[in-house]
Amino acid sequence: KIMEIFHEIKKIKLKSSVITIGSYDGIHRGHFHIINKVNSISNQLNTSSVVITFDPHPRNLIGNPKEKVKLLMSLEKKIETIKSFSIDYLVILKFDTNLMNMDAEVFLKKILIKNLSPKYIVSGKNHTFGHKKSGDISYLKKFCKVNNIALEVVKPLKDDEVIISSTNIRNLIKNGFIRRANYELGSNYGFYAKVISGSGRGKKLQYPTANLLPVEKDQLLPKIGVYLTRCIINGLSRYGMCNFGIRPTFGENDLVLEVHLFDEKLNDFYDDCIWVEFLERVRDEIKFSSVEELIEQLEKDKSNCLSLKFKYELGEEDAYNQGR
Repeated sequence: KIMEIFHEIKKIKLKSSVITIGSYDGIHRGHFHIINKVNSISNQLNTSSVVITFDPHPRNLIGNPKEKVKLLMSLEKKIETIKSFSIDYLVILKFDTNLMNMDAEVFLKKILIKNLSPKYIVSGKNHTFGHKKSGDISYLKKFCKVNNIALEVVKPLKDDEVIISSTNIRNLIKNGFIRRANYELGSNYGFYAKVISGSGRGKKLQYPTANLLPVEKDQLLPKIGVYLTRCIINGLSRYGMCNFGIRPTFGENDLVLEVHLFDEKLNDFYDDCIWVEFLERVRDEIKFSSVEELIEQLEKDKSNCLSLKFKYELGEEDAYNQGR
């Protein structure tokens, strides 16, 4: 079935539905749990499944403008991911001051009940909505009882003692714990990027690189350092290593994201848009006293990355054999 996408809730009128609401940035294991629950309940009740999300990210309107939330996922990727759960309807509400100042009750009655007639709401335990977060779980319980809506509160998933959340995953990525972040995400952290030509310096070092520019302007970027990466270029998986940093050996100050692919002529895909994901953080960025020292380190990095790459290729093999 094809998921329908609505940017205005007025344009949708359902007789009954099962819904969930959230920012859903960087759809992670906890979110899988909630969306799968929406699906299974809507199948049991033989009604429509609906995910409601917001754009831009609510915290970017409510919070301190200096501390914009960097996104784990662009809207385009979020849509693509929610589509893969076979949800019937995705409603993307424009998060503006009008919605921000709306009372929780008004939001539920005037928007949700009026247009979606929910029979069931599925919510994470810590979800809040409405003006000044007035719509928390205890509020939602009372509201649903009065309005004859069933409510399913999904317990948060934990990774050891830590609750899996977009905020926690952002912190892991910022601090360089990429494997832990990927585990909590349930997928590899990555983003769409446009390939722009670099300074051509990598070629001279025998390590031709392509410079990448994230497509989403508020994209969260990994901690500075060297990573094993996988790029999806025209549907094909290509491994490589990526340096994200300021290239201190050459006395430069601009942050650059440059990737060297292990088995590919880089000239072929300038101006393409590719998907790049970060698999392992190999080391910090270091300032070398000479170019020779840098090349020596790049050789070590490459052999390190190539040995790590095997376990990911095995994983791909498994996924392939299970008829992904």
